[in-house]
Amino acid sequence: MTKNSDRALGMDRGITRRDFLNGAALALGAWTAGLGPAARAAASAYPPSLTGLRGQHDGSFEVMHALRDGTFWQNAGPVQRSGETYDLVVVGAGISGLAAAHFFRQHARGRVLLLDNHDDIGGHARRNEFTASNGRTLIGYGGSQSLQTPSYFSAAVKQLLADVGIRTEKFRGYYDARWNERHGLGSAVFFRKEDFGTDRLVKTTGKAAQWVPATPLNESARRQLIELMDAPRDYLAGKSRAEKLELLSRTTYADFLTGIARMDTQLVTLFQASTTGYFGVGIDATTCLDAWANGNPGFDGMDLGDQVYPSLSPSGRLAFTDPDPYIFHFPDGNAGVARALVRALIPGALPGRSMEDLATAKLDYGQLDRPGNTTRIRLNAPVVRVRHVGDVAQASSVEITYVENGTPRTVAAGNVVLACWHRVIPYLTDELSPAQVQALDDQQKIPLIYTNVLLRNWQSFHKLGIHGFEAPGAFWPQTSIDFPVSMGSYRFAQQPSDPVLLHLSKVVLAGERGRSAREQALDGRRLLTAWTFDSLEREIRDLLARALSGSGFDPARDIEAITVNRWSHGYAYEYMRPWDAYWPDGPLPIETARRPWGRIAIANADSGAYAYAHSAIDQAARAIQELLGDGARIPPHSTFPGPPRELLGL
Repeated sequence: MTKNSDRALGMDRGITRRDFLNGAALALGAWTAGLGPAARAAASAYPPSLTGLRGQHDGSFEVMHALRDGTFWQNAGPVQRSGETYDLVVVGAGISGLAAAHFFRQHARGRVLLLDNHDDIGGHARRNEFTASNGRTLIGYGGSQSLQTPSYFSAAVKQLLADVGIRTEKFRGYYDARWNERHGLGSAVFFRKEDFGTDRLVKTTGKAAQWVPATPLNESARRQLIELMDAPRDYLAGKSRAEKLELLSRTTYADFLTGIARMDTQLVTLFQASTTGYFGVGIDATTCLDAWANGNPGFDGMDLGDQVYPSLSPSGRLAFTDPDPYIFHFPDGNAGVARALVRALIPGALPGRSMEDLATAKLDYGQLDRPGNTTRIRLNAPVVRVRHVGDVAQASSVEITYVENGTPRTVAAGNVVLACWHRVIPYLTDELSPAQVQALDDQQKIPLIYTNVLLRNWQSFHKLGIHGFEAPGAFWPQTSIDFPVSMGSYRFAQQPSDPVLLHLSKVVLAGERGRSAREQALDGRRLLTAWTFDSLEREIRDLLARALSGSGFDPARDIEAITVNRWSHGYAYEYMRPWDAYWPDGPLPIETARRPWGRIAIANADSGAYAYAHSAIDQAARAIQELLGDGARIPPHSTFPGPPRELLGL
């Protein structure tokens, strides 16, 4: 996107992440080819410390793509029977799968096996670790970010967190809420020359009238932005509150800006990506009501009241009513929750008992799949078929086929929980009705990238007085210093000379704007899979070089490592207007999609149509309750997307 040379950006530097990707990983793969998944995991590099392209990395999806394309069984070879039998097999070792194993072990005992196609536990709850040049270890999150709004958690979620040693109130001590203030850091916007005629970083503290004049926006856009943020008019004057809310519930924020408020199109560029992190789509496909809940400007003069409007999306309802601070964050995000579940299921895998140990202890991957374990986790083991042995209604067991070292193998189970993505399930079984297959296919997951960049220090940010910046129109629209969390011996940066992680995120959307999130996400996924690590790295280095220009920042010198977490199948799709006319009254596709059959139940964030860790846990509770029936006394859990309706007055 720019003119900076590769040499100036440091693309020629032979840092560890590029050497590993281009050489050592291939050699390691060849050496471990004859080992089983557990042995390979133990022999390979510690997964959280791997840099380069992670998340849904190469090697984690090829089997499923072959199954999707109808070529897998043509080349699979004979199926080997392992002779292994379990009381429960869980497909997927993300938070929902781990929670399902936990609930089952609590209420039914028995032996449990979890199978996952990745080389690490946690699904989207992914831990990234780095060692800085000064020897310090830094921990970042590569996916599922925080435990948002514990006040809304169901009894089942609260009980599970307590059972695995997580006390959410302790985050009030771990999270340094005054870190930015203490260091004099504020927010900023980086205006790129490609979109605004010149490169310019503008701090955005205070009223808009104080900083907007410094932007390179045209004169009309500057005047309108100040109005929109500082003193918005009633842009629907003459209409009743009910009429306004109804109109805003079916109008996108982009159309509001240009069609109703008559704003300059530069403001659409400015705000386009402002809703992607929360709703998975830009302002061209986000309703005004959801944008209002998100904090987008322009609504304060319209007398819209303070009640939850029914057609707000699940995340819109949360944003509109959230009573909790956004502080419930492990250094590795919700990987801390996944690690707590693993510690409860396989105590020998993670030392310690405290919450602090969840952040600082090293997971022993060699302990996950030991034959003596009551619960086993088998990584690098994609499942390709699930079927009842005999008639579904009468069967006493289920046969699960997975791939180990290129060979399909089977295990047997008394019960199965499918904690994988909805759209995978129809490829695993032919036991579903067409209506359920259609409902499962409705969950078009949102592709995204979560990237962590290790900087040798944050002196440039301190000099500029910013903790991060937005970059409208840029490849990476959001960049910020990581959350200021300290737990036990793990301490967050305190001096500008300390190393720090930058977090860059991007929801990958493509194709014509103004279409639904499902359509834009599908095109975005196709685009994402074509990007190379080098192209993503160059965008990072170029953006930082330009945005931090004049601060002394040198990308060739100051960037020490990069981990790009690619989630081609990212967060669960949430129902939203104007695209989903059935929201919120129903019937909702998830109600059909998650129906159990025989000895098989479904658990994942998709089955809640809500991309939050507590929803994944709720759906696991529901799935185990469906399998065990009245014999399981699992606490009440939520099955409806978003905050509990009774707490919202709906």
